[in-house]
Amino acid sequence: MDNNSQGPSGSKGGFGSLFGGPAPEYSNTELAGVPLTGMSPLSPYLNVDPRYLTQDSDEFILPTGANKTRGRFELAFFTIGGCCITGAAFGAFNGLRMGLAETRDMAWSKPRNVQILNLVTRQGATWANTLGSVALLYSVFGVVIEKARGAEDDLNTVAAGTLTGMLYKSTGGLRGAARGGLVGLAMSGLYALYNNWGHLKGRSPSHF
Repeated sequence: MDNNSQGPSGSKGGFGSLFGGPAPEYSNTELAGVPLTGMSPLSPYLNVDPRYLTQDSDEFILPTGANKTRGRFELAFFTIGGCCITGAAFGAFNGLRMGLAETRDMAWSKPRNVQILNLVTRQGATWANTLGSVALLYSVFGVVIEKARGAEDDLNTVAAGTLTGMLYKSTGGLRGAARGGLVGLAMSGLYALYNNWGHLKGRSPSHF
């Protein structure tokens, strides 16, 4: 009778004696928050429908009334700065080419280096000034036309490019202004075509 009446406490003592001491006893309340390995249920915070994690379009937090794309005024600073840097780099490369061609009969010496350096800085400044001025005129016309029409589309791009070419070449008279306008119209038209090429081929255009 004594051997069969040990109960839960007796079994715990028997298992605990194998390790040299009595096993600790825990209540059900203390064991309630302990997860069992391989048997713990999935947390409700992780049970999320994966459809909510995949978005078909970009989602941004924007102020009330703001557009998802930057306007012409915001892009004007990037356009002007990018054109100045591009003009400076192209002018420096062109000045180096001209300097090497003009001084090829001279031996490598300080006068030759100074002459090449002068051409590099002069051409870099000239091209940076030229492209920066064109970008400034284009940005000003674009912002004015956008505010006047109250819309932003490719018509503003083409009109701004045409007016920029006409004003930049207006010092050459009517013929020069007409020639500059045609060049501006062609370049802005090609840019508008490139910007909408994906839309023309049936894909949604990407805006930056």
